Amino acid sequence: MRQQRGFTLIEVMIVVAIVAILAAVALPSYTDYVKRGKIQEATTHLLSMRTKMEQYYQDNRRYDGACAAGTVAPLPTDQKYFTVTCGGFGPTPSQTYIVTASGQGDMTGFVYTINQANARATTGVPDGWTANASCWVTKKGGTC
Repeated sequence: MRQQRGFTLIEVMIVVAIVAILAAVALPSYTDYVKRGKIQEATTHLLSMRTKMEQYYQDNRRYDGACAAGTVAPLPTDQKYFTVTCGGFGPTPSQTYIVTASGQGDMTGFVYTINQANARATTGVPDGWTANASCWVTKKGGTC
């Protein structure tokens, strides 16, 4: 009597279906996890800029001009996923500022801000995420 070797077509199709189901569940979770990791670039740059802006204020008693090249608070140049800008300088003498990190590439839609009062806000998020005006959103459900 001849012994059967290998797999039947049905067995292979079942394995392929199981792998496809696992991939369909895992891929969106993995994509969100990667985005959450990239958000850290924005929050790190914003906190760094806040420290530099306060150092500039200690020396000059104003915030405007702090983001210019050659000052203590130049804009970061090592940005990969976010573009950091500063502005929102109040009336003369400038006593207010807003530093903004806007997402670029696959992070488009994310916008984070911080100001002189250390008020952190998420002013923009892509579809499927929930914004929060009182903190930096780091998870899809609006969790800070």
